[in-house]
Amino acid sequence: MERTNPATGDALEPVEDDDEEDVEAALSRASETFEEWSEQPIGERQQRLASAADVLRENKAEYAELMTREMGKPISGATAEVEKCAWVCEYYAERADEFLAEEVIGSDPETETFVSYEPLGPVLAVMPWNYPFWQVFRFIAPHLTAGNVGLLKHASNVPGCAQAIEEILLEAGYPEGVFQSLIIHSDPIEDMLRDDRLKAVTLTGSEAAGRAVAETAGSEVKKSVLELGGNDPFVVMEDADIDAAATVGTQGRTVNSGQSCIAAKRFIVHEDVYDEFLTKFTEEMDALTVGDPSEEATDIGPQAREDLMEDLDDQVERTLEDGASLELGGEPLDREGYFYPPTVLTNVPRDSASACEEVFGPSAAIFSVADEEEAIELANDIDYGLGASVWTEDLERGERLAHELEAGMTYVNQMVKSDPRLPFGGVKDSGYGRELAELGIKEFVNRKNVWVQSANPE
Repeated sequence: MERTNPATGDALEPVEDDDEEDVEAALSRASETFEEWSEQPIGERQQRLASAADVLRENKAEYAELMTREMGKPISGATAEVEKCAWVCEYYAERADEFLAEEVIGSDPETETFVSYEPLGPVLAVMPWNYPFWQVFRFIAPHLTAGNVGLLKHASNVPGCAQAIEEILLEAGYPEGVFQSLIIHSDPIEDMLRDDRLKAVTLTGSEAAGRAVAETAGSEVKKSVLELGGNDPFVVMEDADIDAAATVGTQGRTVNSGQSCIAAKRFIVHEDVYDEFLTKFTEEMDALTVGDPSEEATDIGPQAREDLMEDLDDQVERTLEDGASLELGGEPLDREGYFYPPTVLTNVPRDSASACEEVFGPSAAIFSVADEEEAIELANDIDYGLGASVWTEDLERGERLAHELEAGMTYVNQMVKSDPRLPFGGVKDSGYGRELAELGIKEFVNRKNVWVQSANPE
């Protein structure tokens, strides 16, 4: 598996791929391990998870540097990502037994009826490069603790992260085979999904990848959860706190150097405050530091791969050709590595690339609307439905608008974010199913109805 440091363009030491025999051995090991792992008391599985949190924190700097080296994440964000992984481990270490406790449901006299939540077996996790630790641990924490075992197919540009995650769990005391990282490209995925030993799949990635996995999983009648792309609206009404909206909007657009599915991408601003918001937002974007991701002062690092930077530049160019105006940025920086500056586009045609496509980088499209009806119409006029944010001082209005936005997650006066305590996922072409919280841990369990009745009732 070839690797490149996106901050310099220099090649990193390649990581040896796994072959067909390795995949076959991993599936057999997962199937065998599941029988023992699923029978362990959940309290013991929770203890292993708490130990994983300790390992993450003890080696936080090492894991953060690995992320920065492989995919260019600014080091401050990488360090925060490791901390968040420890948090999700601690959360389920404390709550998993509560979430999966048998649920008693009343029925006939002299019967005991309840729902039991039982693991499915080996689950394949197909994960992206943009949050190379967090995306995997938000799978590991609930689903391994529920008694499943995991097989990871990570993104091809972060094989070192994939290996490190498996090593973390082994160091935390997980038995071999409970979680295995496969260093493979996408070709073996279909055969794995058709293998009887694999019981379910979760994927975080592109819409195209999600459709392919869902089609195969569906043909095999296997459970799947998909978290796909987003083109999240950030709606600013005339009564919003403009300073706060501009500051948080900048953070929301440029988090992880703009490479986030839940980043604010389309800024829909009421015409009464449009000029004020645009001025402050552009100033905030222009003040960000683009540079070496290993430096704490860096706000925006490189795009993770050269082709991703080129795709972003192509989207901006096509939007400008369609009639948009450029307020800031707008072309790759002339330096080593794959750097693209904070970019602000106005007068964006509503059928242009920056309006309709997922823009995976620090480029913001700003729209002016006359009223809240037009704002909601524009916000919903896309195929995606992952997250949405609305800004208003009237909280009742904000809650009402949050209900009208077609998204799996809506936030009022806050940027869209993932939180172990809250369910995460989307609607429309952003996928289906939920991760995190109680809903997340119940995605890959058999919700078994159990009816117990005396053979000789009086």
